Amino acid sequence: MQTLLLIAFALFAGLLMTRLFIRFHLPDVTAYLVAGVLIGPCVLGRLNWPGFGFQTFEQVESLSVISDVALGFIAFAIGHEFRLSALKQTGRQATIIGILQAVITTVLVDIVLISMHFIRPDLISLPVAITLGAIAAATAPAATLMVVRQYKAKGPVTDVLLPVVALDDAVGLVVFAVSFGIAQSMQAGDVNVIALIVEPIAEVCLSLLLGGVTGVLLTWVERYFHSHRNRNALIVGSVILTVALSQLKFPVGPFTFGFSSLLVCMMLGTVFCNLCPLSDDLMLQADRWSGPALTLFFVLSGSALQFDVFANLSVVLIGCLYILARSVGKYFGARWSSDLAHSPETVRKYLGITLLPQAGVALGMCTTAARVMGAEGALIRNIILFSVLIYELIGPSLTKMALTKAGDIQGQSEEQKNRRNRRLKELGKTVPEKFNR
Repeated sequence: MQTLLLIAFALFAGLLMTRLFIRFHLPDVTAYLVAGVLIGPCVLGRLNWPGFGFQTFEQVESLSVISDVALGFIAFAIGHEFRLSALKQTGRQATIIGILQAVITTVLVDIVLISMHFIRPDLISLPVAITLGAIAAATAPAATLMVVRQYKAKGPVTDVLLPVVALDDAVGLVVFAVSFGIAQSMQAGDVNVIALIVEPIAEVCLSLLLGGVTGVLLTWVERYFHSHRNRNALIVGSVILTVALSQLKFPVGPFTFGFSSLLVCMMLGTVFCNLCPLSDDLMLQADRWSGPALTLFFVLSGSALQFDVFANLSVVLIGCLYILARSVGKYFGARWSSDLAHSPETVRKYLGITLLPQAGVALGMCTTAARVMGAEGALIRNIILFSVLIYELIGPSLTKMALTKAGDIQGQSEEQKNRRNRRLKELGKTVPEKFNR
């Protein structure tokens, strides 16, 4: 009963917060995150009212399966943007930008934090600096996709943004593998550096293979169902099954291989959209089902943010340096790589701002570091928690701002306004002033 109450309370809190935030023209993602913070252990949870807010972070973690499934649908939707017809126009520039901006960001963060080490070696060690530089490459696809969907963004920046965000995670895993292997070898001489490099690279390859196989199977099975209801159930079941399979890990000699649920589901969506002629219509059906799961995902993400990281001044100082260096790296990395790819001016100017959000993949990386690096790993985790708190609260608004200035987010057309106003008048309702803006 308490679990069901928590789920219902989280949903209602997120929905009600959007009604407040719409007055400030802020994205729904930000409203969900703030709602999560308010009902989380750091605020409402302190009142110890069972069913009304999360009293402990363990309660938030107990609903992690919802977050896993929601991330699966987010990755599946991003993968659906990888149509071969569209990639013929944007594939080259997305590949160049996706790889170079991630590498440039890592290098810049490494330079800043390593310099900080030589200035104040008591605050940050070389292994910590190198590991944080690797984590900086990762971008959060969830917040970006939600902003694109909410405002129906469409244009040159959006066309490049979604493939870049998808590619960014694969590049981030490889960069993290190399950098984390170096950091581990500096911290302890008996670390299996080969395993630290081979395992993440194999994770990328195995994830793409598993996603491709499940995508082919989904397309083949879909032909035997003809109603939208059954096809929708098939897609939902396939995404959930894929998320479940991506949790598997298996040892092979000195190595332990696994999958990235994000990459697996992205590949599932990519194969499905290119093989199934009805994929666009079926994706719309799946989006309607996954909406509540995505709301819960962001509310839970807000509830999981821990404000106690502000108590440590060294974490705040290094965290601010990390955020500043990563932001500069993402912006100028995207700009320089866009110049190299001969992208339109709007892409060069605004794409980097949309790449600032950071959450899921980065948290997974810092969890790995915390598990094997002891006290230094705990420092890395706290710094990333601090940066995620900042990025997740301001990142969606910056993404909306950049897409609006780029012209990818348009206001309501006069035809849409008139149609909505006529419908409201037919129902005998007053036309709200906001509909005419």
